[in-house]
Amino acid sequence: MQDKEFSARRSFDIITVDKISKTFPSGVVALSEFTAHIRRSEVVVVIGPSGSGKSTFLRCLNGLEDIDSGSIVVDGIVLDDNRKNRLEIRKEVGMVFQQFNLFPHMTVRENINLAQQLVRKKTRTEATAMTMDLLAKINLTEKADAYPAQLSGGQQQRVAIARALAMMPKVMLFDEATSALDPELIGEVLEVMKTLAREGMTMVVVTHEMGFAREVGDWVIFMEAGKIVEEGTAGHFFNHPREERTRAFLSQILS
Repeated sequence: MQDKEFSARRSFDIITVDKISKTFPSGVVALSEFTAHIRRSEVVVVIGPSGSGKSTFLRCLNGLEDIDSGSIVVDGIVLDDNRKNRLEIRKEVGMVFQQFNLFPHMTVRENINLAQQLVRKKTRTEATAMTMDLLAKINLTEKADAYPAQLSGGQQQRVAIARALAMMPKVMLFDEATSALDPELIGEVLEVMKTLAREGMTMVVVTHEMGFAREVGDWVIFMEAGKIVEEGTAGHFFNHPREERTRAFLSQILS
């Protein structure tokens, strides 16, 4: 990355990741002195081959995975062994996974209400008001009393996004949120993500959807073997990649 670009980005950080490393008990090195800076209201797209450490990076950002060394600071809060800090960061950082992870025995309304009542301590009336606003936002108001099994995969994922948004996070993490969907359902989920980006939500998105990365990404990180091979603006990354490994990857994935 060019020094000028790097300096400009650091001054607006909401997340600072400094030389983090993570090795699993199996001996697999998932992250190796990995450094990244996420700016407020920025969409950072993380791409790379399978096993490059993309999902581990996301899981480290909200403490789902512990790091072996280095540091992560989220909106001024250090992600360390302090339980209070971890809980605070998890309130502020929402995450959407490949699988929808909705409670099958609860309606859509109940799924979205739950964390609001348990964590944010809202009354059921307050939680329901937020839930219905979010369902309107994702065009699923009519599904409030449906159960997950009655929804398509795309609808379930949109509900999962609404559930994360109900916590009013400052940052949203998306771990290949469309990879488990049938091709015809991917667009409806990406459209919700595009709306969030237009509204200024800070997002870190692991994806194979290069069209989304080109259109919505402010910054692209290309990973391999737990390290950053190349990063830069979406325009520069896709049109003028500097590294031969990046060019080879893009030629395969865009062909």
